[in-house]
Amino acid sequence: MRDATQRFSDRVANYVKYRPHYPAAMAGVLAERIGLLPSWRVADIGSGTGISCEPFLEFGCTLVAVEPNREMREAAEAWLGHNPSFHSLDGRAEATGLDPDSVDLVVVGQAFHWFDRTATRLEAFRILRDPKRALLMWNDWHAGGAPFLRDYDALLRARMPERSVSDHRNLGASDFDAFFGPGRWERVELPNKQLLDFEGLKGRLLSASYAPKEGACNYEETMADLAAMFERHAEGGVVEFVYTTLLYFGEMG
Repeated sequence: MRDATQRFSDRVANYVKYRPHYPAAMAGVLAERIGLLPSWRVADIGSGTGISCEPFLEFGCTLVAVEPNREMREAAEAWLGHNPSFHSLDGRAEATGLDPDSVDLVVVGQAFHWFDRTATRLEAFRILRDPKRALLMWNDWHAGGAPFLRDYDALLRARMPERSVSDHRNLGASDFDAFFGPGRWERVELPNKQLLDFEGLKGRLLSASYAPKEGACNYEETMADLAAMFERHAEGGVVEFVYTTLLYFGEMG
């Protein structure tokens, strides 16, 4: 497998346009549960194109986006660079380049499963002020509910077996215990969704690191399968892509 930091270099445009954002209610939940304040300095580790930065900037926080992939980092800078509270840094989860005791919250959105988790924990401890608060979050979709998502899952399993290697669902309670400390984390679920026309659905699929690129041997067959599935399930020209936003947070110890 190639370096995980480079897996999305050629998928940035689709990632920016078609990946889901986080629900508006998230900042309020974090304010209630961990005391999030607009005065906090937040480090978003593996910040990608900036989607995970957005809620904290809107809440009023100072945000340092740490991202090793140049193409993704530049996309975030183009989108959010006008905001004086946004700062962009070329760094990795295991070596952010931030000063010790310099941030109030470490955030990882949609990326923790790519990291060296032991090294990331040490780096989070180094850069966090006391109390050492962290948040791991994912927009997670489930195959068990809607018929559309069951068919979408079946398509991925049939055409893209590499997906299982990069799936955050491989993480369990022991992984969160190892990062936060045993019993030092909570989980909150929030509803989220996208309404996608076919171009949106195609772009959402092609934003994934495991999806075939145009010219690959299985690209045309995969797109034909996707189009047929869209026709079966679309209502009013769109399909509903339902997510649960998963928040894992706590004070590390």
